Amino acid sequence: MPAYPADRPNDPDTSALVERIPGWGVDADPADRPAVPKELPVGPAPGVHWQVPEEQPGREGRERSNEHAFLPPVFGTSTPMGGLSGIVRRRAYRFSEARAAHWLILLAADRVAATEAHVRSFAEGRPDNPITETGVKAELTHHGWSSRVGAKRADNNHAWIDPILVGGPWVAATVVAGLAGRAAVRGARRR
Repeated sequence: MPAYPADRPNDPDTSALVERIPGWGVDADPADRPAVPKELPVGPAPGVHWQVPEEQPGREGRERSNEHAFLPPVFGTSTPMGGLSGIVRRRAYRFSEARAAHWLILLAADRVAATEAHVRSFAEGRPDNPITETGVKAELTHHGWSSRVGAKRADNNHAWIDPILVGGPWVAATVVAGLAGRAAVRGARRR
């Protein structure tokens, strides 16, 4: 343990430290603390005449991040969750928004929703047209390749995988349908 001589005591005068060290003691007096205005309770700004609106109906069953205590008073209801993608989305909101699991599950739910939309289009008798609706036809007729070659575009670095992500499910669905059809024909011939 250090020994302090009488001319240099362990507890120096704080006013001497404030004069000698710039910024010393800013956390001692709230009037000197630079962050104090940010720590005060927030009230309405002067001149603002806004009250929190009454809560919108339909709050039960809505997704809400576990980091927020409540939903905002007004929220969107244009695309309510439903089907398998809704179940997957609800699972994502069990995780914090700071976790990768939250966002990866939401991405998976988007893919499930896209698959549900494709299946629904087949069930309604109006299947999606992968040639025109994915932009393949526009790539061939509206200078798609020449607009990309030699240009420094942000989407060039993932252009190689786009046909796989967009066309891959269609090719896989066609192969599965072909194999199922072939198995059905073989089964019918054996009977």
